[in-house]
Amino acid sequence: MLSLHTIKKTKGSAQKSKRVGRGNASGRGTYSTRGLKGQKSRSGVSGLKRMGMKKQLLQIPKSRGFKSLRPKNQVVDVKVINKSFQDQEVVSPQSLFEKKIISFISKPIKILGKEKLTVKVKFEKIKVNATLAAQLGSQFSEIKSTKTKAVQETKQKEK
Repeated sequence: MLSLHTIKKTKGSAQKSKRVGRGNASGRGTYSTRGLKGQKSRSGVSGLKRMGMKKQLLQIPKSRGFKSLRPKNQVVDVKVINKSFQDQEVVSPQSLFEKKIISFISKPIKILGKEKLTVKVKFEKIKVNATLAAQLGSQFSEIKSTKTKAVQETKQKEK
């Protein structure tokens, strides 16, 4: 039966460590595999000092790029809203999820597209791009969301 106390190492998996500096008969005496003079041959020099931090840092594999903690927007096209919604309906993360337009309710949603919005809908908790925000214009009271810079700029232009 296999258990922790019965497991044995496979043959050749573990090598015996070098015993250096134990006389010439051992095969690793005199210079003890350090070679002749130089910093590497002296005693009291650690492996890290010999290697140097720069060389050590260069040898470590590094993950490239950068990952933002802010979740990416789920993009919904204006065409999809024109097809999926009718007049006076509310476009919210819940309604988009129910119609299987988005995958997650918790992630932010942004509506993009250069087409015109043909249906009169109310937006709740949804970001809108600048062209759509300009098109909506008077409907700003119906957009209940964290307003993006583009939405704020278009609102200032109206004033």
